[in-house]
Amino acid sequence: MEREEKITKEDIIDFFDKWAPGWDAGMKKNDEIIGKILDNAGVSEGTSVLDVACGTGVLFPYYLDRNVQSVVAIDISPEMAKIAQKKETQGKIQVICDDVEEHEFKQKFDSVVVYNAFPHFPDPQRLIGILAGLTKTGGRMTIAHGMSRAAIERHHSGVASKVSVGLMHEEELKKLFEPFFEVDTVISTDAMYQVAGIRK
Repeated sequence: MEREEKITKEDIIDFFDKWAPGWDAGMKKNDEIIGKILDNAGVSEGTSVLDVACGTGVLFPYYLDRNVQSVVAIDISPEMAKIAQKKETQGKIQVICDDVEEHEFKQKFDSVVVYNAFPHFPDPQRLIGILAGLTKTGGRMTIAHGMSRAAIERHHSGVASKVSVGLMHEEELKKLFEPFFEVDTVISTDAMYQVAGIRK
């Protein structure tokens, strides 16, 4: 899982800019799994959501179906963010193209969601510390994938290997959460991977 070469943000931007035009066509979604992930993330009516590495906005319809108050969606890839922006039609979702680890947010959120993106952050501990600071006390944060850890590893062993640090064991991720969150969700099955907790 450890890489000798450090992933650069430039590599990540270049990779996702290249794949953005065909991203949605190749996307496989399981509504039931996404529903469970968002339930565990505390995404519900009236909540404010931070969608980290939102990509092309795959979760936007699910947020709107839950009648959230607002979503700030951020992605480092200009091409991904451009596609996501076109999907926002109700005025509830603000799409930002920037690095979530550097951006100065004006608010904290009820729910922070990292979906299908965690292995693309080179320093997981730093990311979690930053996101904890963006989660309201009593709010929830989740890191999740709509497939198994083994499937993610297989998926990222190909063309995405140069922009993935691998997906850590769920118990290891739980330990990174624990300084900031009361972890109440640790799932690693054939269908999904998720760690979530309540901000202390």
